[in-house]
Amino acid sequence: MAALAADLAAESAVTRALVAGLDEAGWHTPTPAAGWDIADQISHLAYFDEVTVRSALHPAEFEAELAAARDGVNPDAIAARFRDRSGSQLLDWFEAARADLVNTFKNLDPRARLPWFGPPMSAASSLTARIMETWAHTQDIADALGVTREPTSRLRHVAHIGVGARAFSYAVHGMTPPQTPVRVELTGPDADLWSWGRQDAADRVAGPALDFCLLVTQRRHRDDLALVIEGPAATEWMSIAQAFAGAAGAGRPRSTDA
Repeated sequence: MAALAADLAAESAVTRALVAGLDEAGWHTPTPAAGWDIADQISHLAYFDEVTVRSALHPAEFEAELAAARDGVNPDAIAARFRDRSGSQLLDWFEAARADLVNTFKNLDPRARLPWFGPPMSAASSLTARIMETWAHTQDIADALGVTREPTSRLRHVAHIGVGARAFSYAVHGMTPPQTPVRVELTGPDADLWSWGRQDAADRVAGPALDFCLLVTQRRHRDDLALVIEGPAATEWMSIAQAFAGAAGAGRPRSTDA
């Protein structure tokens, strides 16, 4: 948990570095997420950091709030609630909420089961999911600012969540996942091989780890990525892959269609 917390802190520093110097107009730069500017991306992270801490420390309270939200959690409605805050206020909120999250989770039993908007997760998976969410929303900020981030070994956390969310990707589309195994082989930023699934699986996904992470977080269209996808089960999965909780995402258009 301490290692995961350290990686989350490192990922958070990347986020902060992108937004800390923005003026108020810069905070309202549109991002590729429809209807969202940079301020919305940061408020989203801060809000769900607080919710994540609540799920760990006050699970009954979290579950009661979730049950009360009969129409589900609407990220657009949540973003709208905080649009009266300035960029500096949002950054202060993000830093405080993130510090609380890191300090809370680094001391938890990694196997502790925590409620969430999707299936319950272990504390370790919950913290890994915060790394994934931070990386994905920071990608939107980087794209808005025209910045290319340097890939790091922390992408392995994002890829791991993406692989583990295969069944969830089907569930949010109302589909039954096939029993066909899929082998995932990714090349990390340091040219090391990361792999999941049976070695003898006929269905396979291979390519740069960065591209896989961009696809499972729905930050790029699969036609814009250098992934080799073989077999019907792998092809179907990659068409609906979703590493984040919530309703089925619409994904991003191909670069030629954007």
